[in-house]
Amino acid sequence: MAHLLIIGGGVGGLATALLAARRGHTAEVFEREARAPGTALDRDFFGWRRPTVPQANQPHALLGAARTVLREELPDVHAEMLRLGARERHELDWFDVRPPARPGDEDLVMLQARRIVLESALVTALRGEPRVVARHGEPVVGLLAGDGRTGGGRVMGGRGAGGRAAGGAAAGGAEAPVRVTGVTTQAGAYRGDLVVDAGGRRGGAERWLAAVGCRPGTVERHRTGLAYFCRWYRLPEGREEGPRRPWAVTGGSFAGCAVFPADNGVFAVTLFVHTGDGTRSALRDPDVFEAAARSFPPGAAWLGLGAEPLSGVLATGGLDNRWSSLVDERGPVVAGFVPVGDAITHTNPTLGQGTSLTLWAALRVARTAHREPGSARFAADHHAWAVRTLKPWFDFQVVADGAIGERFATRAGRTGTAREVAALFDCALEDPEVMRARARVRHLADPPERAYADPEIRARVATWLSARPDYAPHEAGPSRADWEKLTAG
Repeated sequence: MAHLLIIGGGVGGLATALLAARRGHTAEVFEREARAPGTALDRDFFGWRRPTVPQANQPHALLGAARTVLREELPDVHAEMLRLGARERHELDWFDVRPPARPGDEDLVMLQARRIVLESALVTALRGEPRVVARHGEPVVGLLAGDGRTGGGRVMGGRGAGGRAAGGAAAGGAEAPVRVTGVTTQAGAYRGDLVVDAGGRRGGAERWLAAVGCRPGTVERHRTGLAYFCRWYRLPEGREEGPRRPWAVTGGSFAGCAVFPADNGVFAVTLFVHTGDGTRSALRDPDVFEAAARSFPPGAAWLGLGAEPLSGVLATGGLDNRWSSLVDERGPVVAGFVPVGDAITHTNPTLGQGTSLTLWAALRVARTAHREPGSARFAADHHAWAVRTLKPWFDFQVVADGAIGERFATRAGRTGTAREVAALFDCALEDPEVMRARARVRHLADPPERAYADPEIRARVATWLSARPDYAPHEAGPSRADWEKLTAG
């Protein structure tokens, strides 16, 4: 069994430690924050300032892929989330009568909760796990390499390989990478068999790897041009569910609105516009935000229930889709060090993929950590798995965001192929078989090229579209003239 040193105590770090421990490995988690999430959900969610986790108080979507990992691998975490108030919703419950079940329908369930609920459930499970030590308030400041570079300090806690030379031959005859053997903090040095970077896209890994002599990794980045404005609300007392209709996401030619039901009657309303839209700054005003949100069907339906505001307007923008690789044309740039979560792939939240991809990577590390984790081959295999398993969903996100960003920037309606894609989504709201195909893509159960290429699905959408020769996608919502009035106050 291996000893893992995990950088970062967010969802990726906590999940990696717990999944690894359940397979007999040991782990130490190094987290910058001095405190851990507790069960006082509202206090932590609304009152805990977490500058290193800017997405902590933004809406999260736990898709079927994430729920499957939790139910199958961490059933106690799944049960604790439900105990804390998380709710489950099957995509096919959109219809008054759910269509006859098919194999795989169990994958199409959304786990509705704020991020703090997942974090709290993971922390609760870790507290009872003797194979994990969580070091809160002790951030990693550097790495140890096999030849002692960036070393020093006392060796603590590690059951691993110590300072041995590079483990294993470089994969495929490639150039031998630098072998990382541990981490350093202000308290000292820790050695282990594998260092896992769960520190996110700004965690410091690029700087630390350079300091021990690693070549730079490669980064693929795509700007989205989207800005988000979110406000949290609570349903009126005595009401546990929001409206089932209309559909929770509406996107027009220049702006969109989404509602995110969460736990304990809490939900978020989000507006998104192009970063170059001159009306953007006005949405920070709560009154302007609410008036604009009510101009879209989902915003009007949920806010019309008399919901209580729980926060101001939370803004975020300038997000990008970023793919990071620690392998170049010469092979792995480092051994004994692998990334998970945003350290591999940071995806814009429009499709809600982030948590699912993070849990997939955490599970992969836990399942393979016994296979010479310090070797170059392990690093190469981890990269190959990520390219095979995560990269297609990253690419799907890039295409989807590109289409939204272009539409918002040009304020043009959808025509041609884009119109047909929009028709697939609208047809799904009326046709259960098309909805099932759409849901399988949404929940990462099937890639779009498989689900949408099915002849039956294509025929159903074509029939739906031919019956609507004047179909114009996403007509719901305000006109641009009305939007300008709303955002002018």
